[in-house]
Amino acid sequence: MPKYVVEREIPGAGMLSETELRSISQASCAVLKDMGPEIQWLHSFVSDDKIYCLYIAPDEQALRTHAEKGGFPANQISKVRTVIDPTTAEEAA
Repeated sequence: MPKYVVEREIPGAGMLSETELRSISQASCAVLKDMGPEIQWLHSFVSDDKIYCLYIAPDEQALRTHAEKGGFPANQISKVRTVIDPTTAEEAA
């Protein structure tokens, strides 16, 4: 199943309290539960004015539906083509 990065523009995201972030997370999880197991939220990164969320989903439309039902933006959705990390720099034996 493909992975996607969802970019959510939320002014002041980095200043949200633990309680506010918990509330957003709970809303997301409630929608995901209703949508079924095909869409999974892996984790998110919170920056000053954006939240970047990593999902496993069948397609981009599932993520747009999730955002709409949850009441939060999905300003940009990008399919992950591959993953690299420091081990990518190492030569194969």
